[in-house]
Amino acid sequence: MRRFLYIFLVLGVGFLSSCSNSSNTVSTSAVAQLNTFRFLANSRYPGLAAAKFTIEERVDTGLVYNADSLLFGTRLDTVVPKFTFVTTPGSARLTLSRPDTTFYLTGNDTVDFTRQPIYLTINSSDGSTTKVYEIRVTVHQTDPDLFVWHCLNEGIYPLDDSEQRVLRMNDMFVMIANNGFENHVYTSSDGAVWEDQGLPVGLPSNCHVRSIVADDSLFHAMYYAADGVLYTSSDALQWTAYPCEDPRVQTMLMHFNEQLWAVALEDEQLVLASIADDGVSLNPMTAVLPDNFPVNNFAAAEFANKSNRPRAIVLGGYAMNGDHLNSRWSFEYSAAADEYRVQNLTIEQPQFTSLTGAEIVWYDNRLYMFGGVNKNMHLQEEPILISDDEGLNWVAPDSGKNELPVFYGARQRQSAVVLDNNIYLIGGQNEWGTHSDVYKGRLNSIDWIKRD
Repeated sequence: MRRFLYIFLVLGVGFLSSCSNSSNTVSTSAVAQLNTFRFLANSRYPGLAAAKFTIEERVDTGLVYNADSLLFGTRLDTVVPKFTFVTTPGSARLTLSRPDTTFYLTGNDTVDFTRQPIYLTINSSDGSTTKVYEIRVTVHQTDPDLFVWHCLNEGIYPLDDSEQRVLRMNDMFVMIANNGFENHVYTSSDGAVWEDQGLPVGLPSNCHVRSIVADDSLFHAMYYAADGVLYTSSDALQWTAYPCEDPRVQTMLMHFNEQLWAVALEDEQLVLASIADDGVSLNPMTAVLPDNFPVNNFAAAEFANKSNRPRAIVLGGYAMNGDHLNSRWSFEYSAAADEYRVQNLTIEQPQFTSLTGAEIVWYDNRLYMFGGVNKNMHLQEEPILISDDEGLNWVAPDSGKNELPVFYGARQRQSAVVLDNNIYLIGGQNEWGTHSDVYKGRLNSIDWIKRD
């Protein structure tokens, strides 16, 4: 009887022990897989936390990378990475290069991610599986705010103190030059290689070529106006003259809001008028212009403002009486009111210097102005000025970010053309004479893809 009881007690103890072991068992997994990877926020580089990383599962070594590079200048030598896993791993360790270093992750590690390639090794909790991932972190290697300029052509033609105008027409750069006695045409497909097309026919020999405008969307023609005559050409080589007396055309102004505009005289008043549908006459006046509105050697550019309204600016130049102007005229079209509004910004900023021979383009959502001279015929001290407020205020760009080559120098009467996110500066004049060279400039970040 005692022996039987003893056996029962032993079996009872064994059962209790078995129940106790079952309640403390930790489940294990054969999965070794990374779920997410990111960086913790850093007060010096807030973009770190916003960086998005892609995890590619591959047969051998997986890959972790950021498709959008981090901002230029972001330091990676002291960053805190955060990993999450599909299941809790048995261990996870990082291996860094130069010099090779391996350490196990604790969850609060500061890592030098400049020591790439970097490998993450994950061991499953049951010890049966190991997975390795390569981690690649990229930072933009070029300053997005840096403007890079280089010379495409040192001289299109022999210099003879000529006035020039370069426009885009029929997918070509077209230069028309006048030396006071005759006109000459040169063309290029890329701005680097130019072909001499010879003398145009029908354009006045004393043509002020900087007043020529091109319309490559509506009429597909170039226009020049003087003394009540409108001159047009589809190729810059053959020009046709059309009398334009009612109102009497004075000069071409600009392309704006899908129309071509001119300044004309009507009842001894300056008026704003557009080219009619026939392409060879003027519509009735749109607005009366003041006497101090420029009629030659001004700069003009069209753009779309922040409200996506068509806008344009006309800057400097000479008035009908020969006065050297410091005006900046802002043009805006209101679709709701179906009317054009013209405002003199100089009233708000009278300190702006008088200016002729400048050139303006719209680029990177701001206005860029190149060159020009003041009323004493002194070249602008700053060869480039920019405006972030649609022409109201102008400042010089950071010389460390945007500076023309030193041998370019300050100029006036150069041409500026924007094409495929590049600015082409062509020709111009300075105290040493006339130039016919070509420079191409590009902002590093102008065509970067912005993602949410």
